[in-house]
Amino acid sequence: MRLTTKTFLLVFVALMMAATSLSAQVVGRATKGTFLLKNATIETIANGTVRGDLLIVDGKIANIGMNLTAAGAKEIDCTDKYIYPGFIDAGTNLGLIEVSSVSLTQDARESGEVKPFLEALTAVNPSSVAIPVTRVSGVTTVLAMPEGGLIPGQAALINLVGYSPDEMYAGFKAMRMNFPSSAARGRRDRRSEEDRKKAEEKKFKEITELWEETKLFAKIQRAKATDPSIRQAYNPTLEAMIPVVAGEMPLFIEVDRSDDILAALKWIKKTKVNAVLTGVAEGWRVADSIAAAKVPVITGPVIGLPTRQSDRYDRPYANAGIMAKAGVTVAIRSNDTENVRDLPFHAGFAAAYGMGREAALKAITLIPAQLMGLGDRLGSLEVGKEANLFICDGDPLETKTQIEQVFISGWEIPMNSRHSLLYDEFLERSPGLKN
Repeated sequence: MRLTTKTFLLVFVALMMAATSLSAQVVGRATKGTFLLKNATIETIANGTVRGDLLIVDGKIANIGMNLTAAGAKEIDCTDKYIYPGFIDAGTNLGLIEVSSVSLTQDARESGEVKPFLEALTAVNPSSVAIPVTRVSGVTTVLAMPEGGLIPGQAALINLVGYSPDEMYAGFKAMRMNFPSSAARGRRDRRSEEDRKKAEEKKFKEITELWEETKLFAKIQRAKATDPSIRQAYNPTLEAMIPVVAGEMPLFIEVDRSDDILAALKWIKKTKVNAVLTGVAEGWRVADSIAAAKVPVITGPVIGLPTRQSDRYDRPYANAGIMAKAGVTVAIRSNDTENVRDLPFHAGFAAAYGMGREAALKAITLIPAQLMGLGDRLGSLEVGKEANLFICDGDPLETKTQIEQVFISGWEIPMNSRHSLLYDEFLERSPGLKN
């Protein structure tokens, strides 16, 4: 249906009036300073559980110990409370998609098969209403991923505070690849098995050609640096692929089916690429092969359905634990947008179905930080690391636990969001506004 100018103006005015009525629903500002968290149970992740105080100065953890003091610090009593490092979700569309059903609010996907020059960071919306909803649940850092096509582009790690994408950037990028597969794309995929196989072979050919072209492009570029007479046309696709082919930028390979996982492992060995497997829904079937290849994994969602009707209902829940026990380095992601806040519950299911609580906690804190080369900055509570952490009243992997305060890069985060504001607005409402 096409809108006339008059209809469009009426719709626009209605939307503005709706926005005005919700103008009071503004999330507060974060504040920075010196904070002394007293008498807490501190889950360091790297060095076990300790009792005592934690001092935040200039955005970093300045000290952990007993009976700490700091002049001018804001003291927060954490008696009977727990402090955990902020959770890291290593696979989301947060900040890239606002309303999944409205295409104008989606920036995670662009047309084309090979787009390594696209950077998710440039499309992150710092004002997304899903960001406050996520961070008040203890998730302080996420990997924002582009999607669609053979190579969707570059994912970026962001902290969930800041007024611009650059302020939010947490210092890590990775190229994404959707590994070729002959599997059906879902129940609506009506292609024959032969057609699916042909499509898979075509994508493998594209990858091979891209790899070889990038190597040649890089070789010419190096020669040009010493011989200015050499001419080379600008090619953003090959330019963006050079760090990946050279092993300088990690390649996050999305792959789920067991046969495809084995094919991906062979391809990784052949190309010697710096790779991480993502998704890996059927990793439990080939866990020993993944472990032998020494390729780390970011798996999830954990709370999901089996990939095959013949599988046990709990295979998605047990997948992370089976791989971890086989010796695979495993991180957990939500692979979500609106419900990234549920990351701790994905870890909780993994813990309950064989992974164990300690390993599950590491899978959403220290391990993703280490996989991204940020283990010295994020993922655990240690002196000198960024103050990404939260205070809660129990086990954060359990739904009954309340997150009471969150800090991101030392900023004290306002503990409200669209959810809490709507709850407060309607909790004590009077029925009807007419006198």
